Amino acid sequence: MRKPSNKSRAGGAPIRNGKIKASHILVKKLSLAQQIRDELDAGADFAEMARKYSECPSKKKGGNLGEFPKGKMVDAFWNACTRLQINQISEPVKTQFGYHIIKRTK
Repeated sequence: MRKPSNKSRAGGAPIRNGKIKASHILVKKLSLAQQIRDELDAGADFAEMARKYSECPSKKKGGNLGEFPKGKMVDAFWNACTRLQINQISEPVKTQFGYHIIKRTK
């Protein structure tokens, strides 16, 4: 029997102890998510952008969601997190809540 790997199958950073740590910015419109992503690419601060634009209560913490295991977040969000390297920022990810821009922090 093979020992389970700590690495994600999607090529992102390893998942330690079954948990990921990430921050996000949640908005309703794809066009706004793309605009925010462009500003981040140009050097804008992720936490400041979260406080300014996000519709999630986590905006008060700069979008920080803390650590979470699989099953705590919807599948599309978790799967996007598993594909990210540490400090990498995703393209907009659609869920039933809106569009997320995710930054994996651990």
